[in-house]
Amino acid sequence: MKRVPVLALLLWICLLFYVGIWIFLSGFLLVKVEVNRSSSCKDELFSKHDSSHTEHFCWSEPRFKRAVILVIDALRFDFARFDPEIKDPRPFQNKLGVLSEVVASRPAHARLYPFRADAPTTTMQRIKGFTTGSLPTFVDVCSNFGTNAIQEDNLIHQLGQNGKRVVFMGDDTWENLFPNQFHRSLPFPSFIVKDLHTVDNGILQHLYSTVESSDWDVVIAHFLGVDHCGHRYGPDHQAMADKLTQMDQVIRSVIERLQNDTLLVVLGDHGMTDTGDHGGDSQKETDAALFLYSPSALFTAGQEKALQEVVPQIDLVPTLAQLLGIPIPYSNIGKVMVELFALGSPEDQSAQERRQAEALWINAKQVNRYLDTYSLANKDLSPVILAHLKDTFLLAAAEYKALFGGPLAGGPEHSSRVQALIATFQQYLNQVRETCQASWARFHPLRMAAGIAVLAAACALCFITSDFADVVSASYRRLLWIPIVCGAVAGGGVALWQFVTRSEVDVLSSLGMAALVSQLSFFWNFCRGKATRVFASEPSDLLNAAADSAQQRPALTWPCVPLVIFFLRCASLFSDSYVVAEGRVATFLLSTLAIYIPVQLNWAGRLLLPFEAQKSTPPCLPPQPSTPAASSSYKKESLTLLGCTGFLVVSLYASHSFHGCRDEQGGCEPSAFLTPLSGLRDIQLRNFRYLLSVSSVIAWVCLVRRWMRHYGNMNSKSPAVLVARFGLPLVAMFVCLYWAMSSAPYEGFGNLQEVVKLALLVFPRAVYVLFGLGVTVVCWDPLTVFLKTRKEPATSLLPPTYRASTGVSLQAELQHLIPHIYQRMRKSLRAGEREGTGREDDGQPTVEAYGLGTVYSAPLLLVLAQLGLVLAMLHPEGLMLSFMLLLLQACAILHMHSAATSLSTPGSRAGCFSVCFSVSWSAVLMWGLAATQFFYSTGHLPTFASIQWNSAFVGLSEVHAGHLAPALLVTLNTFSSQILFAVSCPLLLLWPLVCETTKAGKRGRRAGEGEDGEEAVMEMRLRENPDRFSTALLQLGARYLFIHGAQLLASVCAAAILRRHLMVWKIFAPKFIFEASGFAVTSVCVLLGLALVMRVDSAVSDWFKRLIPDHSR
Repeated sequence: MKRVPVLALLLWICLLFYVGIWIFLSGFLLVKVEVNRSSSCKDELFSKHDSSHTEHFCWSEPRFKRAVILVIDALRFDFARFDPEIKDPRPFQNKLGVLSEVVASRPAHARLYPFRADAPTTTMQRIKGFTTGSLPTFVDVCSNFGTNAIQEDNLIHQLGQNGKRVVFMGDDTWENLFPNQFHRSLPFPSFIVKDLHTVDNGILQHLYSTVESSDWDVVIAHFLGVDHCGHRYGPDHQAMADKLTQMDQVIRSVIERLQNDTLLVVLGDHGMTDTGDHGGDSQKETDAALFLYSPSALFTAGQEKALQEVVPQIDLVPTLAQLLGIPIPYSNIGKVMVELFALGSPEDQSAQERRQAEALWINAKQVNRYLDTYSLANKDLSPVILAHLKDTFLLAAAEYKALFGGPLAGGPEHSSRVQALIATFQQYLNQVRETCQASWARFHPLRMAAGIAVLAAACALCFITSDFADVVSASYRRLLWIPIVCGAVAGGGVALWQFVTRSEVDVLSSLGMAALVSQLSFFWNFCRGKATRVFASEPSDLLNAAADSAQQRPALTWPCVPLVIFFLRCASLFSDSYVVAEGRVATFLLSTLAIYIPVQLNWAGRLLLPFEAQKSTPPCLPPQPSTPAASSSYKKESLTLLGCTGFLVVSLYASHSFHGCRDEQGGCEPSAFLTPLSGLRDIQLRNFRYLLSVSSVIAWVCLVRRWMRHYGNMNSKSPAVLVARFGLPLVAMFVCLYWAMSSAPYEGFGNLQEVVKLALLVFPRAVYVLFGLGVTVVCWDPLTVFLKTRKEPATSLLPPTYRASTGVSLQAELQHLIPHIYQRMRKSLRAGEREGTGREDDGQPTVEAYGLGTVYSAPLLLVLAQLGLVLAMLHPEGLMLSFMLLLLQACAILHMHSAATSLSTPGSRAGCFSVCFSVSWSAVLMWGLAATQFFYSTGHLPTFASIQWNSAFVGLSEVHAGHLAPALLVTLNTFSSQILFAVSCPLLLLWPLVCETTKAGKRGRRAGEGEDGEEAVMEMRLRENPDRFSTALLQLGARYLFIHGAQLLASVCAAAILRRHLMVWKIFAPKFIFEASGFAVTSVCVLLGLALVMRVDSAVSDWFKRLIPDHSR
């Protein structure tokens, strides 16, 4: 068997896809270039040549000397409002009463604003937004696990540079973003979302004493309890009411301790959805709360009655900077909140207007300076728009100089001009923000086109490999190694040229050149080989070969209709509405393909043809069953196909009960099974759901063990069988215990809270360890075969007719002997054998092998059973029902594929598989669509807000090194469907062979025989033709990669073509990110699944060699 070339070729194909994804990403998701400059109080507002003006960027007398900033993570705006008309408030309503009370009782001192964040609404990006005043780009969401220090100018840096003592306490993300910039820092771990109190209680131990002391200028406290409560329970839970009530008391206590020169800022960094998630751009995720208060007056009389407009989050940056008397950060594009600068009595309107105009002038000057610097370094901003903005600023600057450059004037005309100037400055700042938002979604068309070209060529290469696997497997040197060498030479040449000419190497361009050259080399060698084969053959030989191939090819291997369905699937990715409804689209297409299979077989006359008409079957129809036993088998296959088709369609639509909801789906309600058990207030419902989950786990384990016992794989004492007997039940037990511990809040355990916390770490870790040991044991010794032998003369094991010539090498002799040893084992199993020396006097068989017919599929199923339980543990408990449904749907697809293969094959099943091992396009496409469908059936969506972040902390302690482990757990949770279906992909090749035994035993024939007296050797038929076995694995892997690669290509093209579409960042870009990540996970898991099958084949070869006596070698 050609193991290394097969894996090498598939790995090369995967690497080509990775390079294409990387190149396209570099052109589609460019990161905004940061301007590494800082503002200073010495920066002058006017030109040095204008000696009549000496104003600077900092006011000599700041409005406030100190500030307390309380960040309540995920404080949605409706959490902060108090509505007295609500008689029966929900847990998140009317709990922060202090905000409305202070606003109502002291309107000149307090104000509550809707505080709108920019997407992505993740904590790190929001902190970056309201400290720098800049807009994070779309790709910044990918860095939420790895927070690097902010390099742009920011409020924390400016506070430190200007002598302000900043004390921080709370979320340790701040410490990572601003290392060594705090006067004093008390960080607490932020990623344990199930812990609602550690961070908040840690803050409260220091907050009040710090505020009462004098050793600070700015205090920043970042509370996490509300956010963690949303992640764990959702907003509509009593725990949320308790946490908001605690925050209400915190704010009251801080207000009591404030002095007149201190500003209190209470803000939420983002909101949350109704399920407690965030990351997207829905209104509930972007609309947080902003509360401003000071013991001294903030607003002039009458202002409190003005309409409270929404405040963009970045507007807080210039506002705080000017209120505290520090420079506005250099890269800020926010706009000051002018109502906070209207000082003086209501009668002195001119002084108020002057102060507002001055604040806007400093703000506009800083933004204009940033645009000038940025446009010199980068050309992504439109020159026409920049010129328009420049003209607007110059006109406003000239008007400002005219109004305030000389002696102060008054009167109605002067007041109206100042008001017009204020409106002009605000309009200018709004236009700058809108321009930057539109322009920073910039693209590199050449790189995008190069990435699409590499991906398209990789798809073509994959398709050729799948449909001409026999040609490719016969020419690995010409079609694999030579293209790799050519690509390496081309890529190395580009890198060398870059190093010589520019003294630096662009890795991306080198890899792109290597990928394109290697692909072109493959196509050239393949076409040349095909042309040589055609010209070297006689026309009659080509016609005869084509006729033979058409006769031998099963009906369902023609890919026309399945590929048309697949084309519709790819085309749907260009429509935003179809992407939104992709879960139902996948269900519809999979159901359509499932129904197509029996319809096509019936059309071909191979499903329901009356057996009474066998004698009058026209020659044009395919051969039909000729014996009563064969007719019964034929009917059974037909009924199996129809029954599995019906079950699959029904179960697919039943799986919609586990779907989540996108923001675009207005009246959609997410599945109740997505709510963790700890989020259910009804104890009886919680217990019932837990019993359902435990029952599903037990059924999962029992079905796998029963299958292995049925086929004789549980008789051996090998380590793999011990894993099935003990390891798998232990994994299931620890999963159930973990769910039991996590289903109730810590408070419900009283004094046992520490024990419960320990259990929540021990049980998942035990699952991880058992799974790792189980996989290691199966890979080390994957055989689950029990061999029972009896003593007999050595010559009986190796009859003379089976011996190879003594003149050949030992390796050639073993290759000759191994199939005949198995032939001998097959003959020894026949109950009716009476001749030869292969039996003892008591008439018992010499050799009895249990589990040999499923020697490949049993280890694969064992690994999948453990993997499925691990992945289920990372999901909400209720989704174990969905995993159980997945197992049944996969079995239905496999049985449909087996029955359809048997019915569509001209002649016997054995004849088909002895001629060509091939998995039809229909089966591969069904498997790929099932992976997509199950992605949605576990509550996942291609949106960042739907990521189940709770999985990042299953089995991890509060203090863990780095973010690699949480990111890995989230990846396993998000792409669990792709992982399971990719690893189990070889079952499509193995299952029809396993089902050969269904024809034996119950119809009066000898056990182990198939139709027409032929033995059902099951998976050992693969051993009889190792070259075709490796070719079949290559074809199966290439076809499955093509299915997912073509979906990836369609998603890439949709994102590129619709990059100016209104929904590109909301729908198409996230879909592309998820599709690319899913392909990466799928490709790795396909290689792992095929590698496991090859490891089993290697173990089988070694096992057969050990059966040969030493004296016979």
